[in-house]
Amino acid sequence: MAQVISIFSTKGGVGRTFIVTNLAVALAQKLTKGKKVLLFDTDLQLPGNMAMLLNLKPKKSLADLIPDWQKGNYSPSQIGEYILHYPAANMDLLPLILTAEERPYVDEKFISCVLNDLSKEYEFIVCDSGRTFNKALIAILEQTNLILLAINPDVLSVYQAKEDIKMLQSLYFPAKMMRVVLNRAESTGAVSWQEVRVALPCDIISRIPSEGRVVGSALNRGIPVVLDSPRSRVSIVLNKLAEDLLTHPDFFITHKKLEAAVSITEKKKEFLEEDTSSLESLSLGGRKPTERKLTDEEKIDDLKQRVHKRVIQELDLRRLDHVAGDMAKIAELRRKTMKAINTALTDEAGTLISSREERERFIKEISDEILGLGPLEDLINDPEITDILVNNKNQIYIEKHGKLELVSKRFVSNEQVRQIIERIIAPLGRRVDESVPMVDGRLSDGSRVNAIIPPLSLTGPTLTIRKFSRERLKVNDLERLNALNNIMGEFLKACVICRKNIIISGGTGSGKTTVLNVLSEFVPEGERVITIEDAAELKLDHQHWIRLESRPPNIEGKGAIFVHDLFRNSLRMRPDRIIIGECRGQEALDMLQAMNTGHDGSMTTIHANSTQDVLARLDSLILMSGIEIPLRAIREMIASSIDMIVHTARFSDGSRKITQITEITGMTDEMHIGLNDLFVFKQSGIDSQGKIQGEFKTTGILPTFLDDLRKNGSIFSEETFKKKE
Repeated sequence: MAQVISIFSTKGGVGRTFIVTNLAVALAQKLTKGKKVLLFDTDLQLPGNMAMLLNLKPKKSLADLIPDWQKGNYSPSQIGEYILHYPAANMDLLPLILTAEERPYVDEKFISCVLNDLSKEYEFIVCDSGRTFNKALIAILEQTNLILLAINPDVLSVYQAKEDIKMLQSLYFPAKMMRVVLNRAESTGAVSWQEVRVALPCDIISRIPSEGRVVGSALNRGIPVVLDSPRSRVSIVLNKLAEDLLTHPDFFITHKKLEAAVSITEKKKEFLEEDTSSLESLSLGGRKPTERKLTDEEKIDDLKQRVHKRVIQELDLRRLDHVAGDMAKIAELRRKTMKAINTALTDEAGTLISSREERERFIKEISDEILGLGPLEDLINDPEITDILVNNKNQIYIEKHGKLELVSKRFVSNEQVRQIIERIIAPLGRRVDESVPMVDGRLSDGSRVNAIIPPLSLTGPTLTIRKFSRERLKVNDLERLNALNNIMGEFLKACVICRKNIIISGGTGSGKTTVLNVLSEFVPEGERVITIEDAAELKLDHQHWIRLESRPPNIEGKGAIFVHDLFRNSLRMRPDRIIIGECRGQEALDMLQAMNTGHDGSMTTIHANSTQDVLARLDSLILMSGIEIPLRAIREMIASSIDMIVHTARFSDGSRKITQITEITGMTDEMHIGLNDLFVFKQSGIDSQGKIQGEFKTTGILPTFLDDLRKNGSIFSEETFKKKE
């Protein structure tokens, strides 16, 4: 079935028809062979403008088919007689009417029938929905998956768009199916796009720049600007919009009708019985003074709060820690909770929740809020999501396939966000309040959690979850993901077996912890491994493994146990290898001392932008710890302690790769440490899908410990490290 996109605006002069036409052409150019785009001209006020922009001259319109349809002689195959092909973009155009005289004969049921038939033949149907609320518009929007509101960056246009959104919501079209396209976004004296974003409840999906000369030339010659001037700024933005629509299926809403106290059909009937003059005044920017009614989302939110409060009071569910870990008690608690929600919903909902599907979804959402993580529950269970970023109650982002995207889920209130944060950290013995407004923690599956609340966070309680992969990655998984090649994997395995001290560096989210987990796989069985972390997230596949985790201060500010305290204690626990989740303070010096005094084969991670920056970062950490050591002594300790640096990076397409494997060769002079890159990733470009292109290469430099690798059974030779161009 086709994705139906409707571009709409009750204010004239915003470039709606220009946007519709060029967006359809851009989509058609990007689709694979066999998939088609239909440009459906449903503008009843100014028919024929779209055909002029394409330099097409239709002789008949779809309205000619209405008499046959009314007599029952209609067949979907007849629609083809009224479709014009536009060969320059392999796209079709279908005019609903050609003249204003045909307007009275348009039937909304006919439009619904035709759209349903067309949806089976096309990948996208892009509609110019005109500028008036009428029967035809309602029929189109009922089959639409995405509404694009075209506006200009001026006060009148923004005001009218706000009124349009209110009217659409009153007809039970949710705000989440609407997006804004800001045309002429860089006009002199225009309202800034940031101000527009604040004024409207919908996201701005595209900001089209002003290029009057380029656009005017294309319009006058009847050629879409994306074909006439493909390298112009306006064409680049329109093509980017088309690309976003192709790659973000979450922009499209599949269930457009909401079950509510007043069904959309009843509301539509009530709306269409209103005086025609009031509709025309609305389309011209007038405003009929009416008492504001709650939107569907507001009614649902209010119902949620009432049911939530009632169930909490009835079952005293604020204390959930006494059942933690007891599966039988958890199951019984969930059963009682679901029963209580069902009872409360029956009493409170009335006719607001009528369908069985909607009722089951509502009960699940409430139970998730009471017993789980509320709207985050489904996101936590989605294996493709790697990060969940809660900016405030109304704004939840996720990272999926390396890209950030806004989801439609939201919290009922900031208080609910606070409750979820407290539910996460309470089992860990941690707290968050005005005196301690920042906290780190973890979920039961090992996912890392950071929370920060007002007064430090001005936007409300903020929650960041770095999800823990349920599937423990192996080195061959990294090869499959093109994070390294086979030779690099075998080399790192040999280094771990030979007990080389390794630091894994990189930026935030570059995959440092994942690589550390993978390298730990190579630690031979029979060795005693101790891991030390601020928030435990390492997951070693090792039998003899001791996990240590730091502890924050208690409510009196006492009892804190830091990583460097745990490190010093671990030296008394007879470790064969020590792994620190991340060096970020005084433990950096402790780690170097341990590596230099018999604990070979230890590993850690550190934040740095390159392998050279690792050395500067270690200098800084040790100097800032307050221990007075000459810089030369620090660097000599680094040179004698660390054997390898493995640097990771995250690229613009979301992929993560090991970009350098570097050996520390010792002091080159009194103050400088020698570094030899053994393996590097060389980027060659970016393909048409935005994917990073490149190759892992050897540099031609032999590791100084090559003989040690061979003694431990490695098959590496000088030929392995030969430079490859």
